[in-house]
Amino acid sequence: MRLWLVLLAVSMTFAQTPAKLDDRWAPLAFLIGDWTGEGGGGPGQGSGGFSFLPDQGGKILIRKNRADYPASKDHPAFSHTDLMIVYNEPGETKLLAIYFDMEDHVIHYTVEPSADGNSVQFVSENFRLTYRKTGPDSLALKFEIAPPGKPGAYAPYIDATARRNQKPETKN
Repeated sequence: MRLWLVLLAVSMTFAQTPAKLDDRWAPLAFLIGDWTGEGGGGPGQGSGGFSFLPDQGGKILIRKNRADYPASKDHPAFSHTDLMIVYNEPGETKLLAIYFDMEDHVIHYTVEPSADGNSVQFVSENFRLTYRKTGPDSLALKFEIAPPGKPGAYAPYIDATARRNQKPETKN
């Protein structure tokens, strides 16, 4: 019984300790937080949200995303969820990302932040995801796809905007 209580106390301590933002994430700092978005494109007009949060003691960033699309004359209502982990290999400075979704897509990205810190592109041969800061708590995002056999010939698939969710103020 005592061991269980000790383990519970230790796990609660770790669960309450926020991950410190590592310096490697400085070019992506504008993305950190919880976001609500809306936009449209190939899958239709949709809404949803995503988060970019440090994990594993700040050594990785995890993006969790959900997009909801209402029914249309062409398809029933549906949702899309995905997970992306941003990391760098030990001893390397270039950031990388790996993406997984519920449709069994796996995408390996290189991460290309802008010099001014106001945008970042996640780039692969056939996909490019761009986030661009448009205000202190707003951004634009674009997801582009290149046709098979034409790497780098990206065409827009989704254009969206997002706003950072504000944490409710706590009263002392």
